[in-house]
Amino acid sequence: MIRAMWCVIALLCLPLVGHAESENDPFEGWNRAMFSFNQKADRYILKPVAKGYQAVTPAPVRKGVSNFFNNLSEPITAVNSMLQAKPGKAARSLTRFVFNTTFGLLGLFDVAGAMGIEREKEDLGQTLAYWGVGSGPYLVLPVLGPSNLRDLGGKFGDRPFNPISWQDEVGTTELLIGDGIQTRTQLLGMEPNSVGDPYVLLRSAYEQRRRYEINDGIVVDLFLDDPFLDEPSADQ
Repeated sequence: MIRAMWCVIALLCLPLVGHAESENDPFEGWNRAMFSFNQKADRYILKPVAKGYQAVTPAPVRKGVSNFFNNLSEPITAVNSMLQAKPGKAARSLTRFVFNTTFGLLGLFDVAGAMGIEREKEDLGQTLAYWGVGSGPYLVLPVLGPSNLRDLGGKFGDRPFNPISWQDEVGTTELLIGDGIQTRTQLLGMEPNSVGDPYVLLRSAYEQRRRYEINDGIVVDLFLDDPFLDEPSADQ
């Protein structure tokens, strides 16, 4: 049901892909409503659950769970690195996945990290940006938070390469919930005391973070160039 809803949203928004960045929030009314919904859901459900999980789970166990879910994202990074002509990054991600899945007990231990092979991240949204696809309109998704049309499509495109989706519906849902709780727990204590419109601040932070990721950590002067049109950095 939820999957079908996102498909409908994506199809309705498809004609807007490629709009200029200055027009990237045409659904601000919907987005603000979802932003308010997400804040309430976090305050009354997600944050209390995360605090409970933190209280009853020792730090080494939480670290192992975090490593486990990080390991599941390695195939996505490997595939998208190849699609961006970054074979070095793809090889490192595959190496991490193999080593951590086998010697790291299904990813509970970051064996590859201890060997100096650090985790990197690529997704289909970044790949589409690499090949010149515009971000499309900014979107705030229920529970999932800030996104845009390109990244929303990327989530569906990455799904076949995510081992979480290889389970049945019940297993997939349980793993996604576990991943969400673990992610929210890592953010405890990091909530900023923002001054100004929190909706605008979150939107700006999301867009800046995605620019940073798309440009492989290269900071771009937004007043000089459109960062999405920059020449992507070559793989090391």
